[in-house]
Amino acid sequence: MKITISPDSFKGSLSAKQAADIIAEAGYDVFGEIEIDQKPMADGGEGTVDALIFSTDGKRFHKEVKGPLGEQVEAYYGVHGSEQTAFVEVGNTAGLVQVPENKRNPFHTTSYGLGEIILEVVDQGYREIIIGLGGSATNDGGLGMLTALGAKFFDDSGVEVGVYGEDLLNVSQVDLSGLDERLFDIELKVASDVNNPLCGPNGASAVFGPQKGATVQQIKELDQAIGSYGSLVNEPIKDHPGAGAAGGLGFALLALGASLESGAELVGQTMGLEDTIKNSDFVVTGEGQSDHQTLYGKAPSYVAQLAKQYDKPVVLLSGAIDDPQLKLLDYFTSVFSIVNQPMTLQKAMNQVEQLLYNQSYQIFQFYKQVGESK
Repeated sequence: MKITISPDSFKGSLSAKQAADIIAEAGYDVFGEIEIDQKPMADGGEGTVDALIFSTDGKRFHKEVKGPLGEQVEAYYGVHGSEQTAFVEVGNTAGLVQVPENKRNPFHTTSYGLGEIILEVVDQGYREIIIGLGGSATNDGGLGMLTALGAKFFDDSGVEVGVYGEDLLNVSQVDLSGLDERLFDIELKVASDVNNPLCGPNGASAVFGPQKGATVQQIKELDQAIGSYGSLVNEPIKDHPGAGAAGGLGFALLALGASLESGAELVGQTMGLEDTIKNSDFVVTGEGQSDHQTLYGKAPSYVAQLAKQYDKPVVLLSGAIDDPQLKLLDYFTSVFSIVNQPMTLQKAMNQVEQLLYNQSYQIFQFYKQVGESK
């Protein structure tokens, strides 16, 4: 028998790889000699690089870059184990988790570090780059990233502006002639499930600005500024679905010729998840919290889609489940919370490893007994 274990992260508690290890441990303890294939998943957010490194037998490399607040931080990228493909994510170069809550202010954050990482992998000779856009701290429209890549932006006096969100308010001239020419000879694939346009009521500032610390007045100013900036950079793609992803980084990457793709699908294809599930008998996935949004492009729903395609039973393990209408069962064979008694969220997070192991053990034990009784 072969089991595929392909969870997303349990955000705030376990990485996807850690979750997969725990589930696999329970599987070995129940079945003993068994083939288990771990494919920790991601959908473009934090942890995407690590998931791809592990699943492709790749490597991780570190580089100091300008962090979201302008300080030097140690970021990292990954490379595919057997192909000329590099993996980059916003989460460790301009990520919200890198910014303390009391310093979250999209006027004062930048995507510059992402541009530095992209240049690094281009310098190393990689000609395909997969970029995860989830979890950004920025609302600069990619101003910082494009500046790092060679673009220049000026105010109405011809003075070059800075690289932070607030600098969007002063952009009146754009010079893209200095962009590194190699960028147009590589394939940029962007993992993102955001369909928002760059600006307007459904745009980057209005929808995602608040979670990054933007005030009502800042949202208004940023939306107007990012719209003007977008017209100067590339007017036709301002309304492209996904242009508003990661505070407008989707727009800037589209301007470089990138393709925006379903995050979970892109990650799954890169790691060869479909073939793994096709040759499995049983599939286990998981995440920190499951509700109706799980069904809209999240990693577990993509795992379930593949399992259903090949008629494989698939179990979802979740830290918390909010599904009163049982819609998740339209996609998953069964759904289980790992919480086995009344407890606070903090207690559940503190005990997440044991809780996940225990529930995994119970599921595998049941599956084993059912299989032996046939």
